[in-house]
Amino acid sequence: MRQKLHLEDLHVGQKFTTATKLVSEDSIKQFAALYDPQPFHLDDDAAKATLFGGLAASGWHTAAMTMHLNVSSGPPLAGGIVGGGGEIHWPTPTRPGDILRVEGEIMEITRSRSKPNRGMIVMRMETKNQNDEVRQIIVMKLVVPRTPTAAV
Repeated sequence: MRQKLHLEDLHVGQKFTTATKLVSEDSIKQFAALYDPQPFHLDDDAAKATLFGGLAASGWHTAAMTMHLNVSSGPPLAGGIVGGGGEIHWPTPTRPGDILRVEGEIMEITRSRSKPNRGMIVMRMETKNQNDEVRQIIVMKLVVPRTPTAAV
C-alpha cells in the first residue's frame, strides 16, 4: 500500500502519472448505452457521418476512466480524491484502442482558514493516449486533509 499524502507532503509543481487503461469498443458502447446514448458513441456507421468521423467515447466515459486511473494509481491523497469543483475539456475524442494514462501537476496549494484540518489543491490533469494525444484536460480543486499534528 502506498503512503497517503497530506497537504504538508505536497508542493507546487509536484507531478503524478498513473498506470494505463486500454479503451475497448465494447466499453465505449456499454457506457454510452447506460449514460450517453448518442449515435456517435453507439454505432460505428452512424459515427462516421458525424464530426467525430468514427466511434468516439463519451467525454463522461473519458472522465470516469480518468477518475478510475487517479484513484487506483494516481496521487495517493489522504482522504481520497475529493473534488471541490473544476473545469473539463475534451480537445480530441477518445477512440477504441486508445491506451490512456493521466499526467497531473499541482498548480496551487491553499490551507483552509475556517477548517484547519484541511486545505485545497488545484491540479491540472491531462488524460493522454499512447501517442501523447491529449484526450481530456481537467483542472480540479481537490480537498486534502492536513497531517493531524499540523492541523492543531
